[in-house]
Amino acid sequence: MEILWVLMALLMLGFVLLPFLRRRRGMIEQVAPGHPDAADPANYGFVRQEQLDVRMPGPDPDLLDVLDLVQRTQDYRAAAQLLAGTEAQGELRWQRVQAFAGAASLELQQRPGNAGETPGGQWLRVWRAEQPKDAGGAAVHAEFLVQQAWRTATPGTDEFRIIMEEAKAACGEAALLAPGDPVPYIVELSVARGLSYSREEFEQLWLKILDRAPHHMGAHLAALHYWCEKWHGSRELAASFAEAAAARAPQGSLLAALPLFAVFEHLPEVNLVSGFYQSEVVTKAIHGALHAVHSARADDPMLAHVRHLLVFFLVRGERWAEAMSQLVHVDGHVGALPWTLSPDPAAEFAVYRALAVAGYEANGGSPATLLH
Repeated sequence: MEILWVLMALLMLGFVLLPFLRRRRGMIEQVAPGHPDAADPANYGFVRQEQLDVRMPGPDPDLLDVLDLVQRTQDYRAAAQLLAGTEAQGELRWQRVQAFAGAASLELQQRPGNAGETPGGQWLRVWRAEQPKDAGGAAVHAEFLVQQAWRTATPGTDEFRIIMEEAKAACGEAALLAPGDPVPYIVELSVARGLSYSREEFEQLWLKILDRAPHHMGAHLAALHYWCEKWHGSRELAASFAEAAAARAPQGSLLAALPLFAVFEHLPEVNLVSGFYQSEVVTKAIHGALHAVHSARADDPMLAHVRHLLVFFLVRGERWAEAMSQLVHVDGHVGALPWTLSPDPAAEFAVYRALAVAGYEANGGSPATLLH
């Protein structure tokens, strides 16, 4: 009889804890096919899950054309030409450097060059060998080393430190080749996090970026990681950094959305408060991000990053119509936070998209009422 009471108690405990455990960061229970809440995203013209592009947060046709050409021919020259024609201080150059470095890193992971096989990403090695004074190639190489460190080694190990020290040297070389380009210093922000720069060292690096591109959203996102609790700061320091950047942001800047990224970086692993996503802190950060999105240029390369994070928070806050209005702008590309933290970014994005559609329709919405 005592065993029966124990089993009943465990069962009741499970019913109590299950809803809380499902609110863990980044996790929402999927809606099973055939469930009455399972609406069809295809009715809104959304891209099928298997066709979602995980490489980019939003469209950059020139980049994708060049990436396809470089990977097909293993000839780097189109990449060098594209970067040479991309504004040094702009967000687009930073994104393209990341994309080329990521492509080379992924190629190497897929084809490490065993048994005499030519290793993947050989085009980047040839680029650096044939054009050692090319600033674009130097920046891509530095970012490639950073991504290799995070992808292949464990922070704190000798292997990780060796790769990061090599990346630091590569950042210095890239900076010498293009003194006004902030990208080598933005790459070094990740090195600073990995090699545990002191706050004084980090501030000196940050001042170099501010001198070159004071309102660079990508740089601020990279710097925010350093100030987060899980690295070398705290929740308070990260919030202070984000709010200060938002306060000094010029009209039309997406920096007003930075506090929402700070909130995301410090989400609790288990949320025991049912109204957390409707709380004052989260609501204020969401409104700041929405204001930034509404006032930003339509062609701002960082706009998709903010919209993707807004989808996450708006769905969690059950703000279905607002989530849908963001989805119509970013659907098709999922290479952004928070989806990239998942082993399957497309599947994670598809879950949130299905929930947004279901919630929207449950409250009277339809494809005919959705404003594009």
